[in-house]
Amino acid sequence: MVDLDRAESLRLIAGATYGRVVFTRDALPAIRPVCHLVEDGRIILRTRITSRLTGVVRSEVRVVVAYEVDEIDPVTHTGWAVVVTGLAEAITDPVRIARYERLLRPWMDRSLDTVIAIDPSMIEGVRLLESGPL
Repeated sequence: MVDLDRAESLRLIAGATYGRVVFTRDALPAIRPVCHLVEDGRIILRTRITSRLTGVVRSEVRVVVAYEVDEIDPVTHTGWAVVVTGLAEAITDPVRIARYERLLRPWMDRSLDTVIAIDPSMIEGVRLLESGPL
């Protein structure tokens, strides 16, 4: 296993199409898969206004979340994984929302009407390398 720096970790996230956002719901961890993009070092997600994540972010203005993205081969156990921890906030500017709605196409059959930005405070990435013979 090799540690990745911040730039490489963000590059890998930017090349992926979805990840998992982790937030607190009723004092317990909750995890949801979402589509994303990386822009200016921030991770931008789309979700539904009725989702639990949206409710948490809107009620707190800015809330700490984690975001995990990985690409791991199940046969060779090689690949990479990145976990970002940072503050999330709802994007309210209509021009930015319209732009992100064009760029982030939903991959599930649901209306995604809220855009959230995560400002990464901590980024931990690892590359999983093929191990040699035992």
